[in-house]
Amino acid sequence: MKYGNLANKEKINQTKILGKYKKVKSKYILKKLFNNLERNKLLNIIKYNKGMKKRINININDYKEYTEKYSFIEIEIEPFPNKYGKFINIKKEDEKYYHIYFNNNEKEIKRNFIYENEEIKLIKIKIEHQIKSFEKLFYNCKCIESIYFKKFLRNNINNMNHMFHRCSSLKELNYNNFITDNVNEMRYLFFECSSLKDLNLKDFNTNNVTNMAYMFSYCSSLIELNLNNLNTNNVTDMRGMLYGCSSLKEIKTNNFNTSNVTNMSHMFYMCSSLKELNLNNFNTNNVNNMNNMFYGCSSLNLLNLNNFNTRNVNYMSYMFDGCSSLKELYLNNFNTNNITDMSCMFSGCSSLKKLNLNHFNTIKVTDMHYMFYGCSLLKELNLNNFDTINVKNMSCMFSGCLSLKELNLTNFNTNNATYINNMFYGCSNELITKIKTQYKNIKREAFKKLN
Repeated sequence: MKYGNLANKEKINQTKILGKYKKVKSKYILKKLFNNLERNKLLNIIKYNKGMKKRINININDYKEYTEKYSFIEIEIEPFPNKYGKFINIKKEDEKYYHIYFNNNEKEIKRNFIYENEEIKLIKIKIEHQIKSFEKLFYNCKCIESIYFKKFLRNNINNMNHMFHRCSSLKELNYNNFITDNVNEMRYLFFECSSLKDLNLKDFNTNNVTNMAYMFSYCSSLIELNLNNLNTNNVTDMRGMLYGCSSLKEIKTNNFNTSNVTNMSHMFYMCSSLKELNLNNFNTNNVNNMNNMFYGCSSLNLLNLNNFNTRNVNYMSYMFDGCSSLKELYLNNFNTNNITDMSCMFSGCSSLKKLNLNHFNTIKVTDMHYMFYGCSLLKELNLNNFDTINVKNMSCMFSGCLSLKELNLTNFNTNNATYINNMFYGCSNELITKIKTQYKNIKREAFKKLN
């Protein structure tokens, strides 16, 4: 009998359905399985056999005996209700639910044709493949509201990249029994889980994790996040870790060990509700990239980075761009010897009244465009120590510095600057006149207003 005709029979040969077959590559099947959730906007989970259109009834006792014997993980999912009614229906008295199960059997998986039904309130998914990766397991599953890992007996999973990527309706996630002891990849783990308001990570074992890039990015409903229990000893990449967490008001990173981190770019990007941030324990000895690190942190009033060691950092562009409420910024120990890009570094810091950059070494910097753009409350700025011999772009560097009255550019060299227009656009006429008079080392093009 061909498996495609099984749906036309009232009685199903349970032995054939639950029979043993050769093992298949489970990672590929799982990815294909859950990716259907996004494409069809509903729980249209397995759609390999288009010939199977009728409802299938399976004896619950036989089924339960089989799944309980062989299953290692059970995931309970609450999907959105919808009007479709074709599904595998496993009946139990006064309870409607169905299971999706695997036994390393490609034919069995292809044979099932499942639709979600509006009467079904709970879906239990049993997964028993001995896979090592959960990468993209629930990728783009926008219809899932809650996931509960009821039991998790495996310790061989090593990859959780993109696991809940764009589960944008996910409101509840319970993984108390989750074993992550051997996981080394967690990048984009909760990316765009924009409905999650709470995330408990107290039992997360991250001892072996090396990559946490964009781990919580766009979790835009999270209000507080306690990361004190995360072991980050081996993490090398934290870029974009909290990117777009726009509702986050409190974050605890007191126990973070960042001694091996090399990339912190975009780490707090657009955390626009954060009013305070204590990074005194941060070790930045090995960091080489801090681009956009605090971009758009528009509620921060104070930021003390005196403990930061930036000797290996090459990029600081847009680092504090858009920190419009920042009144105090401490960078006393910043080592900028290797920085090549400072463009837009303090752009939009419209509440800063003073800024001490006397210790900045800018010999390697090639780009300073929009560096102080919109620093409208700065009254004085001493850049006497700035060596700009290698800077090629200074356009709009001080544009919008409306209150600036004292600007020391004694050692500025604009000979190699190709782009220098609008350098002082929006500054007072008094300041512009003073600069023209005192500093003959500034090209006349710097005072031209170009659109």
